[in-house]
Amino acid sequence: MTLYATFPYTCPYLDERTAVSAVYDPHIPVDEGLYGKLIQYGFRRSGYRLYRPQCPGCAACESLRIPAEDFRPDRSQRRTWRRNSDLRVALEPATYCGEHFALYKRYQEQRHPNGEMDFEDPADYARACLESPVDTRLVTFRSPQGELLAVAITDFLDVGLSAMYTFFAPTAARRSLGTFAILWQLAYARRHGLAHVYLGYWVRQCAKMAYKSRFRPAEVWTGWQWRTLSEMEGAETDG
Repeated sequence: MTLYATFPYTCPYLDERTAVSAVYDPHIPVDEGLYGKLIQYGFRRSGYRLYRPQCPGCAACESLRIPAEDFRPDRSQRRTWRRNSDLRVALEPATYCGEHFALYKRYQEQRHPNGEMDFEDPADYARACLESPVDTRLVTFRSPQGELLAVAITDFLDVGLSAMYTFFAPTAARRSLGTFAILWQLAYARRHGLAHVYLGYWVRQCAKMAYKSRFRPAEVWTGWQWRTLSEMEGAETDG
């Protein structure tokens, strides 16, 4: 497997750090089978580019997934599911839509200004979020009145679902739409016999990512195997 290292860039998760990514050979065509294998080794996707963190002296980014069949929601997650039972959910093709982009911009301005996914140009947004070598769809969540509240960009793979990126209306904070989108993906995976929902990278020191570790039994890629967070926490306690 041929990997290329990027130039160092500002770490989007930890202050005053730089990051380097290992990028899969861009000259090799990517399909669902290949990505389905690589995602199990900690890779993620941005557009047609497959990558994983390769930062010298740092291993803070850990790939995290949830076994759909084993997942059991906690009390807070059950409340979130009930609170959003009135939403209209639809699967749409991963094509550009001005309504979606307007919601994306509102979300970025409120939640992640100047972040790595803060694209001003619709073409850049489409290139990173919508262009895809695999079966990518948009899960849209609307109010009973038809207002677009959230969009979950999701890769549908044989090995499971990959939650690529989710954005939602900042004014609907009470609904916990980011959490609800993951709950919906887990329910879909379970119904369709898909093993896992991949949530991308989790950084323990990054408070904005704490929500990912609340979906138990979360599994983390250690670099050679997947282990549950509970096992790793137990080992750390014993140590």
